Amino acid sequence: MLWTRWLVLLLCWWGAATATTTAPSGQYEQPKQGDSRADPHRQRSPPPVEPLDFGFVPAAVYDTHAYYEPGAIGILFHMVHAFLYVVQPNSFPKDLIVKVIQQNMGGIKFEDLRKPDNVVLLLEGAYYELGFLVCATIGVLFVVLVPVLGMCFCVCRCCENCGGEMHQRQRKNADCRRGFFTATLIATTVFIVLGVLVAYAANHNMSSHIKSTRRFINTNIRDLKTFANNTPAQIEYMTAQYTTAKNKVLSELDNIGPLLGGRIHSQLEKEVVPSLDTALRMTGAMRETKEALENVSSSLQVLQEGTDRLKDSLSTERASLSNTLSDPACTNGAVSPTCNAIRSTLFQLGINADFSKLPDVDYALENVHTVLRTDLSNIIQKGYSSFNDTPRLVKEQTKNIVAGVKGMLDKIGSEINGFAKMFPVEPSLANFTVFLNRGQKNIESYYAQIDQIDFYRWIGCVALLCMVVLILSFNILGLLCGTCGYDKQATPTTRGCMSNTGGNLLMAGVGFSFVFAWVLMAIVTTLFVVGGNVEKVLCEPLASRQLFQIIDTPFLVHPAKKNFLPAMLFQNPNIDLTLGSMYRECHDNNGLYHALQLETMFNINSFLNRTVYNKDLAKVFDSVQVDLQDITLLEQAGRDNLINFANAGIGIIDYEAYLAEVNKGITVVDLLTFATDLEGQADQLPRGALENALKGHASSIRQIHRELVVPMEQAMSTMSQSIKQLQKTSSDLPVKVTNILSAIDASEYLISNNASHVVKQETRNYVKSLVGYFKQYTDWVHHSLTAEVAQCKPISNIVDSMEIVACSFIADSVNTFWFGLGLCSILLLPSIIISIKLAKYYRRMDTEDVFEDSSPYSDTLFRFPRASAPPICADC
Repeated sequence: MLWTRWLVLLLCWWGAATATTTAPSGQYEQPKQGDSRADPHRQRSPPPVEPLDFGFVPAAVYDTHAYYEPGAIGILFHMVHAFLYVVQPNSFPKDLIVKVIQQNMGGIKFEDLRKPDNVVLLLEGAYYELGFLVCATIGVLFVVLVPVLGMCFCVCRCCENCGGEMHQRQRKNADCRRGFFTATLIATTVFIVLGVLVAYAANHNMSSHIKSTRRFINTNIRDLKTFANNTPAQIEYMTAQYTTAKNKVLSELDNIGPLLGGRIHSQLEKEVVPSLDTALRMTGAMRETKEALENVSSSLQVLQEGTDRLKDSLSTERASLSNTLSDPACTNGAVSPTCNAIRSTLFQLGINADFSKLPDVDYALENVHTVLRTDLSNIIQKGYSSFNDTPRLVKEQTKNIVAGVKGMLDKIGSEINGFAKMFPVEPSLANFTVFLNRGQKNIESYYAQIDQIDFYRWIGCVALLCMVVLILSFNILGLLCGTCGYDKQATPTTRGCMSNTGGNLLMAGVGFSFVFAWVLMAIVTTLFVVGGNVEKVLCEPLASRQLFQIIDTPFLVHPAKKNFLPAMLFQNPNIDLTLGSMYRECHDNNGLYHALQLETMFNINSFLNRTVYNKDLAKVFDSVQVDLQDITLLEQAGRDNLINFANAGIGIIDYEAYLAEVNKGITVVDLLTFATDLEGQADQLPRGALENALKGHASSIRQIHRELVVPMEQAMSTMSQSIKQLQKTSSDLPVKVTNILSAIDASEYLISNNASHVVKQETRNYVKSLVGYFKQYTDWVHHSLTAEVAQCKPISNIVDSMEIVACSFIADSVNTFWFGLGLCSILLLPSIIISIKLAKYYRRMDTEDVFEDSSPYSDTLFRFPRASAPPICADC
C-alpha cells in the first residue's frame, strides 16, 4: 500500500508541474482603478485578449454504473426497513460512537467498564439498542420456553391431560367452533406460506446477486486500469497545449510592429494628425488664394479697359443725343417740354465706378506663385508617412528584445517538460496496472470457494424453509383430510379413517412445530440482531454519508492527528481533507488533484514564478525603449513655405477700396432703364424724324449696355467674390500659420520627448495581452486538473459498489430472510394451538357422550350424558 501512496503523490506532482497556471505573479498586475491618469489621451484600457482553443482533454469512459434497482423485491426491502425503523426509531448515534472510539482508543479492558464515563456510554448504547434488546429478549424467551413447553405438553398429553384424553364433549356450537378453528388455521397457514415465500425470495435474491457481484468487481478493476492508462495521455495532452499559448505569443511577437507600434501610433495620432491636417488644409487655402488673386487681377484689368471704352461710348452717345435735341422741331410748343425733359437727363449717361484708381495685386500674386513653387502638400505627406512608419521603427528597435523573449519561451517550455519528466509516472502506473491484474487474478481464484460457500448457505436456508414446509405440509394435509373426511352424522367414536388421519396429521404438525420452532427462532434472533444492526449502524449511515462524518471527526484516530485521511496518505494530518469531501468530488467525477486537495501540498505559485511569470521576462519587457526622434512631421522647407505664405502681402491689399468700387454701379443710371424711358418719351412725340432719331439713340444705348456694361458687370461680380475670399483668408493669416507651426512643434516635441510614457503604457498593455494568453492556459490547466484530468470516479464507484454489495445484495436479503422466517416462527405458536383444538374434531375418540332418560318423560331437559365405548368396526 505504501507504493500506491507514492503513486498518488507522483500524479499530483505531475499535475502541479503542468499547472503552469493557477496564479500569475505580481509582475503584471492590472492597474487599479484609482491609478488611472487624468489625461484621457494617455490612458486607455488594454484591448481584449483573443480566446484560445485548447481543445478537450481526452476523456476516460468508465464502465461501472454503481446503481442498483431491486425491482419487485424492493417492496419487501421497504417493509423490512419500516419494521426496523419501528424497532429502532433513534437517529444515528454519531456522537456516541465518536466518544466510544476516543475514550477506548487504547483498547477496552473489563475493569475500565466500571468507569463512570464508560458506564454512561454503555447506558446510552443500551438506550439506542433498546428496541433490538427487547426483540432479542423476546426471541431468547421463545427459544428457551418453546422446547420446555413442548416437553411439558408431551408429558401432559401422555397423562391424558392437555387434550390427551380421547374423549370429546358434545356441545351445541361444536360446528361453529370447528369452522372457526379451520378458518383460523387456514389463514395462519396462508401467512406462514407467505413468510416462506418471502424468505425464499430473499435467499434466491442473495444467490443471484452474489453471482452478479463479479460484474462489479470486473468493471471496477477495468475502470481503475482505464484511469491508470488514460492519466499519462491526459497529462501529456495538457503539457502539449502549452505550445498553443506559446505559438500565439510568438505570432504576437512576430507582429509586434503592427500591434505595439500600431497602439503607440493610435495614441500619438490624437495629437499629431490634427496638426498635420491643419497644415494640409492650409495648402488648399494657398491654391484658393492664388486663384482668387488671379481672378482679381484679370477682373481689374477687364474693368479698367472696359471703363475707358464705356466712358468714350457714353460721351459720344451723349453728344449725339444732345445734337438731336437741338433740332428745330424741339422748339415746337407741344414737343418742347419733352425735349427739355430728355435734355435734363443727359448727365446720367456717365461712369459711376472708377476702377482706374484701384491698386493692382500683382505683388501678392507673384509672392503666392513663389510660395506655390514649393510642394507643401508633398512635404506634409512625407510627415504623414514618417509618422505612419512608427510600427516599422518599433519592429526594428525591438528586434533583439523579441529574439530574447522567444528564447525565454522556449526555455519555459523546456522547463515544463523537464519538470514533468522528473517523475516516473508511466512506470508507476504500469506497476499499478500489474498490481490490479494480480489482484483481479487473486479475487477470481476465490470465485469457486465463494460459489461453494454460497451454495452451502443456500442449501442451509432451504433446509430451514423445508422445516417450515414440512409443518405446513402436515397442516395442509390435515386440513384436507379432516375437512374432506368429516361426517356430521358420525359420532366422535365413529369418525372415519380419513377424518382421523387428518387429525393425526395436524398433531404431527404440532409435534414438528415444537421440534423446529425454537431452532428457527434462534436463527431468526441471531440474524435479526446482526443484520438489523448492520442496516441501522452501517448501511443507513453509509447511504446518508454520516459514516464519513465519523471517520472525518478531527483527532478521532490519534490525539495528535487532526485528519485521518491526509495523515494516512501524506503524513500531514493538518491538511483540511476529509473522506466525505473526497467522496463527493470523486462522485462528481472531478480530478484527483482537486479531490485530494493537492494544491495545499504543492506551491504551484513558486513554480509559476520561476517559469511563465518570471522576473527575467518582466525585465525584458520593461527594457523596451522605442526612439521616435527620427520622425519629422514638417521639414524646414515646409515651415518656410508657410511663413512666406503668411508674408505674401495678401493682408496689405486695400479690400475696403475694392469693395467700395465693387458695390457701386458701373454707370450713373441703368442704361436699359434709360433706353426704355427714352423710347417712351419718343412715342409721345409726333411721328417724324425726331421720333425716329430718339428711338435710334435708345437702341444705341442698349447696344452699349450689351457690349460693354454686361462684361464689366460679370468681371465686377468675380472680383467681388474673390476680394471677399481673399479678405477672409488674410484675416489673422500670420496667427493661423503661427498656430499651425506651434501645433506641429508641440507634436514633434511630444514624439521626441514625451513618447516614452506612451511607449511604456502601450508596452504594458501589450505585455498584458501576451500574459493573457498564458493566463488562459493556466486557467484551462487549473480547470482541467480540477474536473478532467485523472477523474476519480472509479474511487467513488468502488465505495458505491461495496455499499450495493454489502447492503443491497447481502444485508437487505439477509434481513428479508429473517423477516419472512421470523413471521413463520411466530405464527407457528397460534398454529400449534389451533391445530390441537382442531384435531379434536377430526380424530376418532375412544369414548363419547350418550344421553340417558332419568324420567318416563322424553324431555331432553332430563337427559344426562355418560361415556360409552365405540362399537367395534371390522372395516377399521
